[in-house]
Amino acid sequence: MADAAHDIALPTLGEALAWARQRIDPLDARILLAHAARVRTATLLAYPERTLPEEAWRRFRDLVTRRAAGEPVAYLTGEREFYGRTFHVSPAVLIPRPDTETLVDVALAVADQRAGAALRILDLGTGSGCIAITLALELPHAEVVAVDRSRAALLIALHNAQRLGASVSFVESDWFSRLGDEHFDLIVANPPYLAEDDPHLNEGDLRFEPRQALVEQHEGLAAIARIVAEAPRYLAPGGWLLCEHGYTQGHAVRGRLLDAGLLHVQTWRDLAGHERVSGGRKRCPNE
Repeated sequence: MADAAHDIALPTLGEALAWARQRIDPLDARILLAHAARVRTATLLAYPERTLPEEAWRRFRDLVTRRAAGEPVAYLTGEREFYGRTFHVSPAVLIPRPDTETLVDVALAVADQRAGAALRILDLGTGSGCIAITLALELPHAEVVAVDRSRAALLIALHNAQRLGASVSFVESDWFSRLGDEHFDLIVANPPYLAEDDPHLNEGDLRFEPRQALVEQHEGLAAIARIVAEAPRYLAPGGWLLCEHGYTQGHAVRGRLLDAGLLHVQTWRDLAGHERVSGGRKRCPNE
């Protein structure tokens, strides 16, 4: 198929895929073609002889060009799967990642220890809302509050909550600043934790994601340090704080959790075996 794609006859689905595979990853090509043609990916394999409509071919060429330039597939399609559900995303929010499902798994395990008890959950820096919404859907009797300082992010999170039928209260707030004297049984956070000079910021999808949601000062630990220092004021007795962090930061985060007076401080590993989530529990009055 010629490079001058706009000059060629309308291709079949199979021909369009073959053209794209010369330019981008084959899996990305399938996802983008299914999105452009508004069909399931299985259709591409089952009916490769179908002719691609002109409008879909035009959309697909544009998507392939943008992907070849490095733009994330999730931003091109406007969605990403997380914990078995599809979330809408845009360049205003981070792209949900499998690593963050570890935070949800740990949060659900903590919640399970309090079975039968009323549960108030706070999600700090909610972004797309994937953590808060997932917890609200998995724990339908819990009260979930999610905060973010970005109004654009909150609008996306609100849209996701409405579309998925999740009951979540959203608050525009810089971490705890607008929460008054509220208390929570579980606080979860996936804050920015990359250092300003982290070389990964110049690679892959990170080049296109919102820098304020990725980068923090003091070797990436400034936001985590602030959250850990302030969290005890907002935790109910016996409540847990769980933070996602970089795979080399577990020791430092555990130290801050201990300094904040939290008990049972520990770290959980993600599916790749990396230290990914650390947390601790606030002391009860009788402890």
